[in-house]
Amino acid sequence: MKTRITELLGIEYPIICGGMFQVGRAELAAAVSEAGGLGIITSKTQGTSEKLREEIRKVKALTKKPFAVNLNLFPSQTATPNEDFIQVMIEEDVRIVETSGRSPKALMPLLKENGFTVLHKVVGAKYAMTAERLGVDAVIVVGNETGGHPGMSDVGTMVALPRVIDSVRIPVIAGGGFADGRGLVSALAFGAEGVLMGTRFMATKEAPIHDNVKQWMLSADETETVIVQKNLGSPSRVALNEVSQEVERLEKEGATIEQLLPLITGQRAKHVYFEGDLDGGIWSCGQSVGLVKEILSAEELIQQIVSEAEQSLAFIRKSVEHRESVK
Repeated sequence: MKTRITELLGIEYPIICGGMFQVGRAELAAAVSEAGGLGIITSKTQGTSEKLREEIRKVKALTKKPFAVNLNLFPSQTATPNEDFIQVMIEEDVRIVETSGRSPKALMPLLKENGFTVLHKVVGAKYAMTAERLGVDAVIVVGNETGGHPGMSDVGTMVALPRVIDSVRIPVIAGGGFADGRGLVSALAFGAEGVLMGTRFMATKEAPIHDNVKQWMLSADETETVIVQKNLGSPSRVALNEVSQEVERLEKEGATIEQLLPLITGQRAKHVYFEGDLDGGIWSCGQSVGLVKEILSAEELIQQIVSEAEQSLAFIRKSVEHRESVK
């Protein structure tokens, strides 16, 4: 299970829990890191630099292993500047950062001067090549299956991943559609150095979301997500519910952002995650929800993925040996 990513991040298994708005909190991040993967807390979830400091300290109280902080690069008039979040990370000695949304170009000098390991999320080869030129340490490529923001392209991970791997020299992490050991082995076979999962980690005991959400995930299949906000240039794959269906309908009718904003605001997701109102708002969910069959602890899940990966590799070796023996 050693790859360039495990060496770069100082983790045992090449499994990362992606930064998720509202879900990326200390309990989940610490559990993933403690189990040998890399947990990520999200700065946007905390809202202010001092609340991020508190959350970082909560993680440190739960694990001594490496973890990361996600910086959301989408422009926002009300958000705390990312430079303030970075300053807190420097003061709290957290040196792994996941950047997502837009180019990290403006922040790279500050990050590299202070010894950060930068993982940047991309949706295709041209973005990966730009990130490599900027000096990021690894890229995370997410295909159209991914929950949250898959980019404007409709290209799935099966094609996007090898395209990125063929285009850069830095380590590549595969995201979008991964939920088990078979996925991990397939990503490694493509040439990726690890996998990033979000949706699958939402269905864990430590995920700080209402049980109604987790139970819905157990019953859902891979068809029960939808991409909305594409007309706004900010597509997002979310769970299929009354609100996302209404947003989809309005977009087809040419609705403006002013008309859609009351439905798509991230604040409404809180009603889903923390009150269990499944139709309370739109909330990110990937197609891999169809692969979620049980609620496990983060440690149980990671150990299950590793065991499944070992079984898959053993099967492959046995198949190869059999073919060789009959030649």
